[in-house]
Amino acid sequence: MTEKESMKEDAEQINVKRIKIADSDLREAVRERTDGEDPIAVPEDGRKPGGKKADMREVLDLAMNMGRVLLKNGAEIFRVEETIEHVCRRFDIADVESFVMSNGIFMTARDEEEEVYAKVKHIPISGFHLGIVTEVNDLSREISAGNVSLAEAKERLRRIEAMPPKRGRFRVFAAGIGSGCFCYLLQANLWESMMAVVIGCLLYVFVIFGENHRLSKIIINIVGGGFITIMALLALQLPWPFPVRMDKLIIGSILPLVPGLAFVNSIRDIANSDFISGIVRIVDALLVFVYIAIGVGFVLGCFNKLTGGVML
Repeated sequence: MTEKESMKEDAEQINVKRIKIADSDLREAVRERTDGEDPIAVPEDGRKPGGKKADMREVLDLAMNMGRVLLKNGAEIFRVEETIEHVCRRFDIADVESFVMSNGIFMTARDEEEEVYAKVKHIPISGFHLGIVTEVNDLSREISAGNVSLAEAKERLRRIEAMPPKRGRFRVFAAGIGSGCFCYLLQANLWESMMAVVIGCLLYVFVIFGENHRLSKIIINIVGGGFITIMALLALQLPWPFPVRMDKLIIGSILPLVPGLAFVNSIRDIANSDFISGIVRIVDALLVFVYIAIGVGFVLGCFNKLTGGVML
């Protein structure tokens, strides 16, 4: 070995020692700042700290929140279950089970290390917003197609959940038109249908007022049924140049209170063998009819007592 080669080899060894010393000093400095932990060290299982576990928790949180938003806004049980399954499969969580009821979601998932993750969420039965259901469905399809990342999906879901309902004036107008058309379908004449439009609009003004002030659904439906009956009785007493039938006005104007979507969804749940959720929803819908009947019957009974049964 020549003298130049020997000097070159000695220089390389010195550089290696310097690198090792610098690496050791760096580890020691970082260890002091992290309370004795070595963040550069790799765990025995080969995973990066907080990697797969954190990702699985984030995916489960996303799937749970998407299911919660769907269920809260009137989606069917099978739609919620399929959305949860599609989201988890897209992010490589194959072993996932979900049990969805009308007011709750239960989820479990298992990773390759046989560690089990579980989440439970209670969702109170509330109103409907089909626009939000449509947007979450579109987001689920984009996630399944691989067009949306986990972080982007969370942000989009947050924006979707913040979607406001339709403006009050449009809801009032739609309630009035629906009442008038339903009244006309019951073989009412044109004038009775126009009265039903007015009563339906006034009724929904009260419904929006009750929702904004967080009144109970029981109170809204009982008072709403009584309000419709009072308006129909007033219309009956006015000297119109045409005949007015009170039964047509009451039945036609009551349409905005009828839980048609909840009733249909309950039948779909029962048809899909989700008997518990279907029965809960159908009972909730039938109770609304009972509340409306209480309001209508109370006003008619009071009016009959006050007039001695002569005016009806």
